[in-house]
Amino acid sequence: MPRRTANATWTGTLKDGNGTMETESGAYEGSFSFATRFEDEPGTNPEELIGAAHAGCFSMAFANTLDGEGYDPQEVHTEATVHLEEGSITRVDLRTEAQVPDIDEAAFQEIATDAKENCPVSRALIGGSIEEITLEATLTR
Repeated sequence: MPRRTANATWTGTLKDGNGTMETESGAYEGSFSFATRFEDEPGTNPEELIGAAHAGCFSMAFANTLDGEGYDPQEVHTEATVHLEEGSITRVDLRTEAQVPDIDEAAFQEIATDAKENCPVSRALIGGSIEEITLEATLTR
């Protein structure tokens, strides 16, 4: 099985320091700070990257499960909102829209829920400080 690596370096104190994060593939490299993580300063933060990973993982899992059930997913778009409260990630809200011809709403919702519960990132996140992963799934045609 593949192994994926990312690196982060932090210099200085928590409030006055800064850091960089990068992925092994080189697909992402960026800086972060206390202000980009805990305030509204533009820039990235670990939670945003967790959200990107979760949205990507869920979208792939949803498309795969739809395909496995005999449906033809045309497009799956997912947004993940990661909630950081009092120093802990407490919840992730997934909002997805998918174009899937010839599927009824009940089957769509059932498959979306299965993907939410079984994508590898959901399974990695649930159980620690994360109390809940919510899902709002919208079928578009």
